[in-house]
Amino acid sequence: MNGLPIEPRGALYAWGQRVIALDDLVNDGSHPARPAGAVLAVQGAVGEIVNVGHATQQNEPVYLVEFGGCVIGCMEEEIAPAPPGLLPETGGEE
Repeated sequence: MNGLPIEPRGALYAWGQRVIALDDLVNDGSHPARPAGAVLAVQGAVGEIVNVGHATQQNEPVYLVEFGGCVIGCMEEEIAPAPPGLLPETGGEE
């Protein structure tokens, strides 16, 4: 290793972006309000990214995604952008 700091890998998705769960998202024990092993969001559930952070050990972005009132930490391989037209757009319609 050359001693230079490793730059954090950039996030693919942005705060406020709508995403879908690619698989059932199960509590690994880190969500205190639900039992370990409980399904927090089912495959295909639509959520919204409410914050973007970084997992330093993995050098990967971590997304806090709200799925129907439950905020879940997700990695990029667990979510994908929601297809346009999946949900009615809100705001700006007058």
